[in-house]
Amino acid sequence: MPYEWSAIPDPGGDMHRLRLWPHRSLPRRGFAIFILITCGMLTLPLYPLLGTVTLWGLLPFLVLAVGGVWWALERSYSDAAMGEELTIDPEQVHLRRVNPRGRAAQEWDCQSYWAQVHMHPKGGPVPHYITLRGHGREVEIGAFLSEDERKALYGEIADALKAAAALPDTPDP
Repeated sequence: MPYEWSAIPDPGGDMHRLRLWPHRSLPRRGFAIFILITCGMLTLPLYPLLGTVTLWGLLPFLVLAVGGVWWALERSYSDAAMGEELTIDPEQVHLRRVNPRGRAAQEWDCQSYWAQVHMHPKGGPVPHYITLRGHGREVEIGAFLSEDERKALYGEIADALKAAAALPDTPDP
């Protein structure tokens, strides 16, 4: 799954961190292999045309085709260079979303006791849309995950929020 939980020891109680990222179906190595195979396949029809003027007429279009595929895949990588990080401790819930292509990061904070997680089975931009509510705002989380991943994530976030709200406040020494 394209998310992972980690526990961070904290003197005031355990802190849980959730990192989410979009699924990458084509890793960088696969990208290089795909471009190499595409170039090889596009050169096959050019071999009979070697030494003719027709080769120079077709070559720019084939180079543009490979360049277009390269650009589209690179754009996909830059769009997927995003992620979300949810930190839950006994006092505070913090969500930070890093947007694609260098847009400004978005942040949301709320006291753990008041934070609520909601799943909207219908009516959101995606089925089983998950939101966090608190401090007068409602923010989305994990919209780029698959439907099954959002269903599983909803229960995990709800359990983490319940555990954080149930921990007693520790007095400062």
